[in-house]
Amino acid sequence: MTSAFETAITLIDESNAQDPNQTETVAGERPAELVYGERMSARLVRVYPQASEALRLAARAQHLKRWTRPRADYPMDRKGYHAWRNAAKQAHAEDVGALLGEAGYDQDMISRVQSLIRKERLKRDAEAQALEDVACLVFLEHYFSAFAPKHDHEKLIGIVRKTWAKMSDTAREVALKLPMDKSSYALVEEALSG
Repeated sequence: MTSAFETAITLIDESNAQDPNQTETVAGERPAELVYGERMSARLVRVYPQASEALRLAARAQHLKRWTRPRADYPMDRKGYHAWRNAAKQAHAEDVGALLGEAGYDQDMISRVQSLIRKERLKRDAEAQALEDVACLVFLEHYFSAFAPKHDHEKLIGIVRKTWAKMSDTAREVALKLPMDKSSYALVEEALSG
């Protein structure tokens, strides 16, 4: 990777380290979006070790400064969720563009990373699909068990099915081997058997 890459990762991490929300890790509590970015990078390297520089940057920055755009600012329905998600993707892309410019990247690289973060041409762009795969895997491995108790059973089954539909065959194979707790794995099995 280039020196610009190292600079960009540092800038992304410094931004995400400002997250006031904390998540528990083996090293103690740490800023939630910083941890998320690290988990995205780690999973990307394990599933797609030949990932391009642009894809590695997009994975690290996918949720750049997400806490500044709370879900609660939008109606708590499906339409509100989609509006929030689309606005967040656009904002993440804009934020990372500024950091990549500061790191010394040219406009072609900036535009490519922004396109990946916005998940443009999903299913037709292998790298956009890889980013979606990694996001789904990180969700299932690290966040699903805490997410599940907040939702009713039928909704969870639907969420698992939607998550599964977003993933490539490669990611589905990996998902079945993730270290999930028993109840999470049982929900995945039930969703896939129906």
